[in-house]
Amino acid sequence: MVTELNAHGPIGPRPAVFLDRDGTINEQMGYINHISRFQLLPGVGRAIRRLNRQGLPVVVVTNQSGLARGYFPASLLEAVHEKMHRDLAMVGAHIDALYLCPHHPEAKEPAYRLDCNCRKPKTGLLEQAARELVLDLQHSYVIGDRWSDLRCGSRVGATTILVLTGYGRGDACYIGPGQSVQPGFVAEDLPEAVEWILDHESTRCF
Repeated sequence: MVTELNAHGPIGPRPAVFLDRDGTINEQMGYINHISRFQLLPGVGRAIRRLNRQGLPVVVVTNQSGLARGYFPASLLEAVHEKMHRDLAMVGAHIDALYLCPHHPEAKEPAYRLDCNCRKPKTGLLEQAARELVLDLQHSYVIGDRWSDLRCGSRVGATTILVLTGYGRGDACYIGPGQSVQPGFVAEDLPEAVEWILDHESTRCF
């Protein structure tokens, strides 16, 4: 499910930066079941603004099974994303598109009870974004705090980055060592990940 697209639309095949939401953009608090629980992590707005200024599309891809489980209504999810946009805009930052998966095979809500292709680590959200925004997935970046984000990015050939915010530090210690998929870079947080991306982009030859 895509919830919004930037008004400027796609301009041609290009790399993008895909961001997980919880634990990467905002504080990881489990299910965000009240608007007061959504808080941007330090430096996130400025980091996204740097990507905006470099012309790199910023696309949020997020699993939101709390909707399927009946933990919160769609109206709250919309309100949370409106707050995210407002908070980013306060520092001159924006995201170009936001895609979410509201499904779960054991959903309480029948409308969302689905074994879908969009729930990460499956790649449906990235592939939809690539079609609609005309993105080059193999030259893109996927940033998240869970190994499901890394597996998703790896499956489409993107460069993956683990941030140690949210669940990242624990996953790096206890989940990562046994995984066949490893991140291309491990960053303390989103600002460090963006710094690495911009350095990498400055030396990349297409």
